[in-house]
Amino acid sequence: MPEEVFVITLISMIASAAILGKLVWGYVDRLKHREITPKSIASLDARMERIEQAVDTIAVEIERISEGQRFTTKLLSERAAAPALSAPAKNLS
Repeated sequence: MPEEVFVITLISMIASAAILGKLVWGYVDRLKHREITPKSIASLDARMERIEQAVDTIAVEIERISEGQRFTTKLLSERAAAPALSAPAKNLS
């Protein structure tokens, strides 16, 4: 690779990193100084309520899955504990 291409690529990468860094820094700074308004608090309360309902729904569904698993395990253990039925002997007469 020619030296000129390397230098141009290096300068382009440094400039891009500097511009991107400045943009990210400005965004973070803006987020830190954002004011909390009653509207944003109400929005967060509503969002938290929806998250709470979703978690409760997931908990109920997981409990249903657990009960199904316990039932299946019980059936399989009863089946294994039952004496094996022997096949009727064939009459060779």
